[in-house]
Amino acid sequence: MDIWNFLQQQILGMQWLHRLTGSLIAKTGLDLSGRIGSSIHFFLYDIIKISILLCTLIFLISYIQSYFPPERSKKILGRFHGLGANTVAALLGTVTPFCSCSSIPLFMGFTGAGLPLGVTFSFLISSPMVDLGSLILLASIFGMKIAIVYVLLGLVIAVAGGTLIQKLNMEAHVEPFIYQAAPVDLEAPSLTLSDRLVYAKDQVLRTFRKVFPYILLGVAIGALIHNWIPEEFIVRLLGTGNPLGVVIATAAGVPMYADIFGTIPIAEALLAKGARLGVVLSFMMAVTTLSLPSMVMLGKAIKSRLLMLFFCICTVGIILVGYCFNLLAVFLI
Repeated sequence: MDIWNFLQQQILGMQWLHRLTGSLIAKTGLDLSGRIGSSIHFFLYDIIKISILLCTLIFLISYIQSYFPPERSKKILGRFHGLGANTVAALLGTVTPFCSCSSIPLFMGFTGAGLPLGVTFSFLISSPMVDLGSLILLASIFGMKIAIVYVLLGLVIAVAGGTLIQKLNMEAHVEPFIYQAAPVDLEAPSLTLSDRLVYAKDQVLRTFRKVFPYILLGVAIGALIHNWIPEEFIVRLLGTGNPLGVVIATAAGVPMYADIFGTIPIAEALLAKGARLGVVLSFMMAVTTLSLPSMVMLGKAIKSRLLMLFFCICTVGIILVGYCFNLLAVFLI
């Protein structure tokens, strides 16, 4: 238990960093209990913590991902059928890009290569919602139990959503150019250990430059919520007193475009202010899975009826997950 607490508090939670940043800010003469000092402390601590976790996770996940280029992933998925194929596709989504806009080109490639549509949609739902990065980041903020349940429920949404789309035979609602694309069936490149390490390093640099502005914005919003918005307002809007809090949070997440790294500080601040657990996690799922830019991009590849079906499946699934977490919160926190 002592080892587990050390892992949770010092490695993932980085409480040592919280104390260090607090000490540095206190030396400037700012009052850590005041709004300005507390906001600066929240901002500095979360920026450094998330950046460390982000770079470490991207490096590790990119190294793993180097074993699953699109050609190999397509071959793996082609070996399975039915529910097993949807499950494997959802699991494969956990080691691929961190946001939905990055996942859509892979989805298009898999669909154009002839993989079943339901299987490719299981991948598309899973990839931004429950990547391995979300597991570690959620564990650093909310604890490992919540992180594991979050990932499991996200995988259930991905498998169920892809299975439903397959049963409804929606292939005619994919834009023709997707199926007309020339098939790419290259052999997966043989990479050395050095090649994989270089690939992982390059992914860290590229992804960090891409997502860091969203981290800054997310942490700034989190600091604002944490120190400047009255707790009574958050509790009234997103707490136990509002049964529609999950629906409101899901709707609020759709217009935003960010990934798990940008939404974590906002979720952390909302939970600290009294928002319910399911409300916070529904918001995170909606931002990462249903962002408006990703819907616009996906709309170029599939027709409106299939796009609306995808949106509805994800929305209903996210709302159900939110209410499920509200019910289970007493056992998980």
